[in-house]
Amino acid sequence: MSNAVEVNQLGVSFGSLRAVDDVSLHVAYGEVVTLLGPNGAGKTTVVETLLGFRAPTSGTVRLHGLNPVRDHREVVVRTGALLQRGGVWFPMTPRQVLELTASYYDAPRGTNELLELLDLERCARTPWRRLSGGEQQRTLLALALLGRPRVLVLDEPTTSVDPEGRQVIRDLIASERDRGCALLVTTHELAEAERTSDRVVIMNRGHVVIAGTLDELSGAPEMIVELSGPVDATQLAARLDCVVTADGTNQFRCATASSPERISVLNGFLTSVGVTLISLRTRASLEERYMELIEQERREVRP
Repeated sequence: MSNAVEVNQLGVSFGSLRAVDDVSLHVAYGEVVTLLGPNGAGKTTVVETLLGFRAPTSGTVRLHGLNPVRDHREVVVRTGALLQRGGVWFPMTPRQVLELTASYYDAPRGTNELLELLDLERCARTPWRRLSGGEQQRTLLALALLGRPRVLVLDEPTTSVDPEGRQVIRDLIASERDRGCALLVTTHELAEAERTSDRVVIMNRGHVVIAGTLDELSGAPEMIVELSGPVDATQLAARLDCVVTADGTNQFRCATASSPERISVLNGFLTSVGVTLISLRTRASLEERYMELIEQERREVRP
């Protein structure tokens, strides 16, 4: 499976500010990669450079093997993008803006098909200014799909979208991946990333902190237990013969792989102290791992 997106040792500077520092990542055709990081991490700068809106200070970026600055026209034809900045002339309706934009492509997807796909039929004739935030976001996503792109770059696609609209966007991301499209998604919504991503890249302060699949990012095997009441972490650690860390009053991370024997020991201990097991997970959530990595980054002093 070849790579649709290649970012190699990318550096971008604004005067003395190094906004992106030695970033490398790739996205294959038929893959969803999510770019995560706090505000100011450099995600938007990577996206803008990838789409040819700014030139790298160092390193290279390629879309479909093309230089997005030198080959900008061809890259635009093959790539769909949803960016946070931008919109539609306020008197226009979703149907009007789709029909107008479709005229720029040789073989666009049908307007009716996209209105149905993104659940925009009910508001197809509503002026832009009267659309909800979610309807505006889904209209912009429909525009990104018009040219049948082989790469989709989606910057915060679920911003201002209600739960029903989020499901529409999740289904669309899955269907686009299945047809062989490469998707690079940026988001602050970690639960969405966990639902849709094949791989995740976490950035902070302009560089990549870690990259990999959700399983690879989850760290060493552990049992994460939520209890009906507090227990003594030292006693629990002695019973399970492993390190136990308290995450709050009633949640504990036990540094041991889950097994029937371990769960039996855990239940025996809880019974003896009059506490019940509410939930048990065998890996950290993406949000927990993300917060751990970012907090570790903040404690470290980079050279």
